Amino acid sequence: MGHLQAGTVVTLEVVRNTDFGHFLSDGSNDVLLHKNEQNGDIQIGQKVEVFLFQDKQGRLTATMSLPEVRVGTYGWCKVVEVKNDLGVFIDIGTSKDILIHRDDLPKLKEVWPQIGGSLYCTLKTDKRGRLLGKLATENVMEELFVKADRNVLNKNVTGIVYRTLHSGTFIITEEGYRGFIHESQRDKEPRVGDRVTGRIIDVKVDGTVNVSLLKRGYETLDDDAEKIYTYLQSRGGSMPYSDKSAPEDIEKRFSMSKASFKRALGRLLKAGKVYQEEGWTYIKKD
Repeated sequence: MGHLQAGTVVTLEVVRNTDFGHFLSDGSNDVLLHKNEQNGDIQIGQKVEVFLFQDKQGRLTATMSLPEVRVGTYGWCKVVEVKNDLGVFIDIGTSKDILIHRDDLPKLKEVWPQIGGSLYCTLKTDKRGRLLGKLATENVMEELFVKADRNVLNKNVTGIVYRTLHSGTFIITEEGYRGFIHESQRDKEPRVGDRVTGRIIDVKVDGTVNVSLLKRGYETLDDDAEKIYTYLQSRGGSMPYSDKSAPEDIEKRFSMSKASFKRALGRLLKAGKVYQEEGWTYIKKD
């Protein structure tokens, strides 16, 4: 279609009508604006601003719904479909979803975006002129970042994963901070596009932050206490473990440190759920 390119916004003139829409022209090339893609009534001779994309048959077509994401511009898009042999499809606000090819996704499919994931991306065309999506690079993401100060240390943050490495995960928080989650600070590796919530555990000189997805000590007390109490119930209400037990015995049985065990047990004692006697712990009967 000459210089008319999919993924761009152009102003074209309405040159003729059909039963299924209007043909628009730049003076040299015509493109169809289907009636389902127009907003309001338009007349021959009118100039209209449209976004160009390919229909399901691969033909260049136009829409008056102008997406934020275009060739050369970036925006956030939702993942609407995943095909393991092809890539993921994103919704850019037009009637046709756009493919991000597997070659532009992480090599590990385990961290590919899932349906509902949010991706910061742009559009591009391949050698055949087909419109494709493309994830933002680190250089592009840098334009979005704002620097954090030490006042945010230990604050809770929510962010979207935009990049993954073997050593950890990169997110952009709702505040715009560039966050890094080391592999030791997560229970499982999140996917690109996932929304995660954690806490800031360090603020770097350059204003970036380190984030942990692990629970704080006091937040894990309930889980650890529940684990101990469930074990007590499974043994009929008693167990040969107390705050005097050896650390290695506690680690072997409960997979927790002696300090964590004592804190959790202390919570159960304070709540009146258990009592200790001669190195044993018992469920307190009502």
